Amino acid sequence: MAQAAPDANYIRDLFDRIAPVYDDLNQSLSFGLHKVWKQMAVDWSGAESRMNVLDVCCGSGDLALLLARKVGADGRVTGADFAVEQLAIAAQRAATRGYTTRTTWVEADALNLPFETNQFDALTMGYGLRNLINISKGLSELHRVLKPNGKAAILDFHRPSSAFVKQFQQWYLDIIVVPTAERCGLTEEYAYIGPSVDRFPMGSEQVALAQEVGFREAVHYPLVGGMMGVLVAQK
Repeated sequence: MAQAAPDANYIRDLFDRIAPVYDDLNQSLSFGLHKVWKQMAVDWSGAESRMNVLDVCCGSGDLALLLARKVGADGRVTGADFAVEQLAIAAQRAATRGYTTRTTWVEADALNLPFETNQFDALTMGYGLRNLINISKGLSELHRVLKPNGKAAILDFHRPSSAFVKQFQQWYLDIIVVPTAERCGLTEEYAYIGPSVDRFPMGSEQVALAQEVGFREAVHYPLVGGMMGVLVAQK
């Protein structure tokens, strides 16, 4: 039986609570490889110099800051998230890098984005789609705010199809992620990852969902043996 998605307020409060240690934990738990995966998502989004781009569920700004470097001083990056504590950290990081004039941070619900239709040249989403209470609605909103021919690159965890890789992923979650979170006093906050991966659609299902909401092309690229992947969808 499919597991019910958690309440949106629960997810927002969770990410607000982990904001102070979010970046350090991601770096530690991924052995630094999360930066490589995020750069791949940015590259697959098709973002280029002078573009107006969006990062949905931006968290503390990793993808948005990579986009800011990509679009340059004449481009614009909007980071949207409903966790205000994460947005505050993202704004601080942008200022440190000298990106204040090219970045905007917006408190927003991914299921009801406060942007015009056909507004952005490209967009990204990192580890956010899995946490939405309505994945199809989230994809529909991404499609709506993209300009025609624009691409969305969506990076997230997945439950791999390989039994061996699936066993390794479960070991990693049980032996590495949860105990590390416990040492930081964040047991509840990181215990949600496993169930969220269990209920997340597989890559082929994501492609079908993207096409159902109107994307004319969609491809899913598995990473790390299928434990992660990037859905690239073009309007």
